[in-house]
Amino acid sequence: MVTFLEPEKIIEQLNLKQDCRAAEFGCGPGEFTIALARVLPKGMVYALDIQEEPLSALMGKARSEGLLNIKIIECDIEEPKGSTLQDDSLDLILVTNILFQSDQKKEMLREAKRILKPKGKIVVIDWKKDSPFGPEQNRVSLEEIEKLMRLELDIRLTEEIEAGTYHWAAIFEKK
Repeated sequence: MVTFLEPEKIIEQLNLKQDCRAAEFGCGPGEFTIALARVLPKGMVYALDIQEEPLSALMGKARSEGLLNIKIIECDIEEPKGSTLQDDSLDLILVTNILFQSDQKKEMLREAKRILKPKGKIVVIDWKKDSPFGPEQNRVSLEEIEKLMRLELDIRLTEEIEAGTYHWAAIFEKK
């Protein structure tokens, strides 16, 4: 059966505690941010994006659903300390469908590592190289990202998870 990204099903696989502190890098309209906020009623979800317009739309949707555990941050996650969040402050970071857009993947993932607590998790989801949908240029494979995380950032792959027909997904853990 062909399936596209389903944020709720992906988040379900993460077995999160309700008080988890999480972020979505490059959240856009925030489908994953909203899904995270629903399963983290005692936690906080940071929605990070460089564009103001989708963040504003996301806040409107969050308010309409009564989700008060979302904080939006307009920022550049490719810059050192670009997220503006404190070192070692988050349990989980989602990096969903944005690596193909970046020429500074290592810098973005370094920023994720900086704000992640020890034993925290980075979930990377991106287009499969052979997908007939999505961007045609700059796709990255799980193997490429695993090598970058392990060799450049000292972060290890712990698990691959299901993300639908056209995407791969993996969980990485900070030491």
